[in-house]
Amino acid sequence: MIIIIGAGIAGLTCAKYLQDRGIESLILEASDDIGGRVRTDQKDGFLLDRGFQILLTAYPEAQSLLKYDTLDLKAFKSGALIRDAENNAFKTLVNPLKEPSALISSLFSSIGSLADKLRVLRLILETQEQNEEIFERKYESTIQYLKNYGVSDGMIESFFKPFFGGVFLENELTTSANFFKYIFGKFYEGDAVIPAQGMKAIPKQIAKSLPQKSIRLNTKVAKIEGNHVFLENGEKLFGEKIILATDGFQAEKLLGKKHSMKFNTTTCTYFSANRSPLSEKLLVLNPDRNSLIHNLCVPSDIAPTYAPAGKSLISVSTQSTVFQDEQTFTEGIQKELIKWFGMEAKQWKHLKTYHIPQALPSFSDEKSGISARQLSDVLYQIGDCTAYPSLNAAMMTGRKVAESI
Repeated sequence: MIIIIGAGIAGLTCAKYLQDRGIESLILEASDDIGGRVRTDQKDGFLLDRGFQILLTAYPEAQSLLKYDTLDLKAFKSGALIRDAENNAFKTLVNPLKEPSALISSLFSSIGSLADKLRVLRLILETQEQNEEIFERKYESTIQYLKNYGVSDGMIESFFKPFFGGVFLENELTTSANFFKYIFGKFYEGDAVIPAQGMKAIPKQIAKSLPQKSIRLNTKVAKIEGNHVFLENGEKLFGEKIILATDGFQAEKLLGKKHSMKFNTTTCTYFSANRSPLSEKLLVLNPDRNSLIHNLCVPSDIAPTYAPAGKSLISVSTQSTVFQDEQTFTEGIQKELIKWFGMEAKQWKHLKTYHIPQALPSFSDEKSGISARQLSDVLYQIGDCTAYPSLNAAMMTGRKVAESI
């Protein structure tokens, strides 16, 4: 029996590949449901992902593992609406390679210079079909890479910081340029999508291929010693192999290590509205990263199932390590929404706020790369904390350890 600690994407993926080879596993999950960071709650008929999340269909691991048709994926339009605070308006920047009719308007929009647009088009072409060998290259920050590439400060501030600040969950783009190039290519190779029934549909689909009794929820692990896993309820389990598939923070705790991992933080605030304030299926970027609203989208515009009939779901994301009490924070966001959309935003109902201090492992130093996953003859570690912060990495590490076993 293989014991897997954690029923997130990495743990479920590992169990699925083991199952395909006829190897039984038992997943121990401390919380009340599967998915790890990929969870979706239901409230008043709305689907609330725990933090704004998307799936990139070009992820090679997702293509191999998931059945896209069954997930009923709904795609964002390729591009963004960029907030123009001076004119209280939005500027549209659409990817002309996917929206050929927008070629002229995109090239000559006021967002960045014509030279910037041509550099972005060249970058799109250069980053296609990137594989994980890119992570072996020397570390350079994304911000330094963009400057060396010749992208203007204006283009960086108006597009790259707000867009990739939302992807990396850090606003200064200190994240590794290797990861930036990999993820940038994946955005344009495929689509950015959400499943019709919320992001939780992804772990649910993987878990569906596993035996019913192979996952134990509300089962907290106290410690690991050799081949034995000791539960907080006093139970002792034996595993031929033990796979640690928790987030990096919990992994360090179970391994008896001093907490050294750095994490990027996000806060996601949801509102209910009677109609969508947007005219297009695009993500809204706010270049003013000193505000409370950094990125905004209307998930129900993309997947109508995210909201009950006649309602719209508004999602506001903030990348910050500072979090006030929920009421003060929400009131501050609503004041900014009124500036953006007028008094109708005052009528929007606050649904829920998710403050996630350990939303993504930081990928912002010289050590960034894919580390070894076998810790001993018995113990393995998987998850994006051992590679790079993404669903693809969680799946990849789960698959590779399963294949190794």
